[in-house]
Amino acid sequence: MDVTSLYYFSELAKDLHMTRTANRLFISQQTLSNHIQRLEEYYGVQLLHRKPTLALTCAGEFVLAFAETVSREELNLKDILSDVEQQERGVLRFGASTLRMNACLPAILPEFSARYPHVEIRITDTISSRLEPMVLEGQLDFAIVIPDEANPKILDFPLMNDQVYLCVADSLLEQYYGADAAALKERAIHGANLKEFDRLPFCLLSNRMGRQIQDCFNEAGVTPRAYLTSTYTQISTSICFQRLAACFVSQMNLVTQRSQIPEDINIFPLFRQGVPLTQRLSLIRHKDRYLSHYSKLFLELLFRYFSDAEQIRLDRMAGGS
Repeated sequence: MDVTSLYYFSELAKDLHMTRTANRLFISQQTLSNHIQRLEEYYGVQLLHRKPTLALTCAGEFVLAFAETVSREELNLKDILSDVEQQERGVLRFGASTLRMNACLPAILPEFSARYPHVEIRITDTISSRLEPMVLEGQLDFAIVIPDEANPKILDFPLMNDQVYLCVADSLLEQYYGADAAALKERAIHGANLKEFDRLPFCLLSNRMGRQIQDCFNEAGVTPRAYLTSTYTQISTSICFQRLAACFVSQMNLVTQRSQIPEDINIFPLFRQGVPLTQRLSLIRHKDRYLSHYSKLFLELLFRYFSDAEQIRLDRMAGGS
């Protein structure tokens, strides 16, 4: 048994396809097969069902869990030895959505890299539902997510309550509400009720924030007119800024795009059951992952950035305050 064979086996378990995994790892299919056979001979068990399709045996499931533990502990050992030897070098693997990356990394990296210039940062930009399994499987050291269900293997550190806003152009309000638009804006600046915006076309979201917004529509008794539905808020905001539809944007995203928001776009805090709708942003990491000195500084800078971002006021009426 060796660490390389365990690594190849854990990678094969992701695809359950010899050719695809071998191509992804840039090795021959025969090399991959030899490593799997070596593990099976070492443990004296069959790790995979070969037919009708490749699948893990019960023993394979246990060996996979062990392989993931070995991989994580090897990373921990490297970080511990780096701290012991005061090498101040290593790799930090961080995940978040593209917009959250764009918001926080330019703000924290100058100070981080000035202190640890030899630490390589590897980023993964995707949505929360994909990031959580990557933290669990040891592919990421930590990630920024909208947490779903609690997992005993994951440590969850709140970053900020990310408020959700309704964004809509003046011209769109005038098109659908005419003379009533001004009064609607006055009411919405203190908290938007979706029942009052039922005539508008909306850019909807098919992600965790989108589910919260759909709950707001349901409670208001409104079936939204969908102009576009997407997983990514970048697309929604682009459509909104073209004055084609209203959209929903979190405070974090608005902070990132502040300089690009057209002056005629209204930004109303979205309310649900009389209180602002927020989504809890968290930093997550595996409970067994060792925190190196440079990881601790990275986290400290992240917490400071999000604490400051939470204090920024963004609600506004176009042409108003």
